[in-house]
Amino acid sequence: MTATELLAKYNVPVPRYTSYPPANYFEESFTAKDYETAVKASNSIGEQRISFYIHIPFCRHLCHYCGCNSFAMMSPEKIDRYVAAVHQEIEKTTQLIDSHRPVSQIHYGGGTPTVLPANVLKELNDHLLSAFSCINRPEIAIECHPGYLNENEWQSLAEAGFNRFSLGIQDFDEKVLKAVNRRPSLLPVESIIQILRQKNAGINMDLLYGLPLQSEKSFAKTVARAIELQPDRLVTFSYAHVPWVNKRQLVLEKTGLPDKEEKSRMYDKAKEILQQAGYQAIGLDHFVKETDELYFALQNGQLHRNFQGYCTRRTTGQVYAFGATAISQLSGAYAQNSKNIEDYTEKIESGFFPTVKGYRLTEEDRIVREVIETLMCNYSLNWQELSNRLSIPAEKIKQATAYNPALFSAFASDGILTFDENQMQVTPQGTLFVRNIAAALDKRMLHSDKSFSKPV
Repeated sequence: MTATELLAKYNVPVPRYTSYPPANYFEESFTAKDYETAVKASNSIGEQRISFYIHIPFCRHLCHYCGCNSFAMMSPEKIDRYVAAVHQEIEKTTQLIDSHRPVSQIHYGGGTPTVLPANVLKELNDHLLSAFSCINRPEIAIECHPGYLNENEWQSLAEAGFNRFSLGIQDFDEKVLKAVNRRPSLLPVESIIQILRQKNAGINMDLLYGLPLQSEKSFAKTVARAIELQPDRLVTFSYAHVPWVNKRQLVLEKTGLPDKEEKSRMYDKAKEILQQAGYQAIGLDHFVKETDELYFALQNGQLHRNFQGYCTRRTTGQVYAFGATAISQLSGAYAQNSKNIEDYTEKIESGFFPTVKGYRLTEEDRIVREVIETLMCNYSLNWQELSNRLSIPAEKIKQATAYNPALFSAFASDGILTFDENQMQVTPQGTLFVRNIAAALDKRMLHSDKSFSKPV
């Protein structure tokens, strides 16, 4: 099949599979008490390393494309109250976690975490680490909006305990940034990278394709500019147009969005340029240097993914999340906090967990989660290797999924997959559609009424 034919056939709505089941299967019947029970159970089942996530929902102004739970800046008093509530939630949760378990990862997302002063972020880091030891070289990462940070602020962030910074560049074309209501970097990006390199920090650079005024040619220029700056990891996120989730995105339709064929060409050209420059493709959207830990993890089949993005088995942990809308990912359950800032803070101040929905995983769910995660991260799946890892017969693993040889034969005929009864391997042409292949293993997708975004 040609690339155009594949796009026409497979560019249909499917889950992103940052979790299994996806978040739109979470149930409101899952209570704060259920979450407390799940946290206690996490001490004895599943991965024993700990991953913490903190959601800072505030932004100095709101970008039109954003699908995250974010809010325009509030008064200093309300922000202070929110941060105090996060500290209270940390204390309430960590008291339930076995103190002998090590921290492997801390991640700050938003919103814009860097709206908070570095000393406030450092206090949060210190609180998280005060009751636990760490693995060697834990990943302590923060998402940054470079549009508002001066040299002193970058220096302070680099001294606040972070060792990985994700720079939200999105595009170097200021016309594109203006169209989506995003401010360009305050400092030259070279200066930011120099500051962070002096602190031996890892640097991610985030780009976004599929926005108004972008084209294959213009996005290629942005990618080439990013390569010149030599970040350790370069991420090409596909813009997900989901105005039923975020009505702000409707304004982008007035300027006009690239069609699916143009968007596909943007990705293909970006991938070509990046690989020519020595970056290796990781998962759906990451490109890393061959010296990067994620690349070694991919080579060894040890790549992992959670709501915060790709990580290695070394830094993988059960995720305990804090802040409004934050989602905890435990071995036996998912739990999501209230999205409303006032509701979140009031629940915490009253001594309750702010859980508003979640999901208890069945044994079959946990099996399918491993299958889909393995395929999504490593583009390959060996049933016997998975059987050995889970101590479950390979046939039982297949039975937990919607595996249908006839359907997978169709994938193979289209050139996006090779497979036999023992294994499957996504082809280079098929990597863009790995979500479709994963969905074919998901029994829930046989009769789903949920809304999802398209792969491209």
